[in-house]
Amino acid sequence: MGMVEQDNDGGDGAAVLIAEDDRAVRNSLERALVLEGYAVTTAVNGAEALDAIKSDEPDVLLLDVSMPIVDGLTVSRVLRAEHSRLPILMLTARTDTSDRVAGLDAGADDYLPKPYDLGELLARLRALLRRSNYDRHGGDAPAPLTVADLRIDPAARRVFRGDREIELSKTEFDLLELLVEHQGIVLDHTTIYERIWHYDFGPDSKNLAVYIGYLRRKTEAAGEPRLVHTVRGVGYTVRPST
Repeated sequence: MGMVEQDNDGGDGAAVLIAEDDRAVRNSLERALVLEGYAVTTAVNGAEALDAIKSDEPDVLLLDVSMPIVDGLTVSRVLRAEHSRLPILMLTARTDTSDRVAGLDAGADDYLPKPYDLGELLARLRALLRRSNYDRHGGDAPAPLTVADLRIDPAARRVFRGDREIELSKTEFDLLELLVEHQGIVLDHTTIYERIWHYDFGPDSKNLAVYIGYLRRKTEAAGEPRLVHTVRGVGYTVRPST
């Protein structure tokens, strides 16, 4: 592993850990991110990545799924089991929906199949860093949000349904928070993508539907009434079931 610093302020000095076993891909990503102004650390397998996360405390993780010793899915699961909120952008050559779902299920915040466009990767990276910015820098604590028996504590990033706490990934939390902030209002797909991902993935993307499914499963895990509703042909809204 090696740390590379750059004076360019395009990446605002954010620390990125690239966990990728393919040397050519790893070196290419490292060069591109350094040119964008990021501080870059690299790891060649999952075990090395976990050590680097503890020692270097990166701001975001670019995580390849297929790595030796410990794979990317396991790395993500370990981090979430330890309640780490480190933003994770998962990279994989697998393109099946089931593989994408497996990555998100393991706790990744976003998922990008190979071969990817560098501009899109940089856009998603910036979006993850923007969304986690207040975690790093603090600020005034936002007020709690409620709808029916669901309560969101934005400052602590904790969610409760009655007395039951719900464990959410960073993206799941951000999406639920957005919907609850606008409860009773139908948000269309484009609005949600731009607010959460800062990037509109277009009408064929399955990302949003996957996350909506996760939120429903987690908020209804004890048989509670549905709060996240689909307005067919328009988008999604949060409101108490009638």
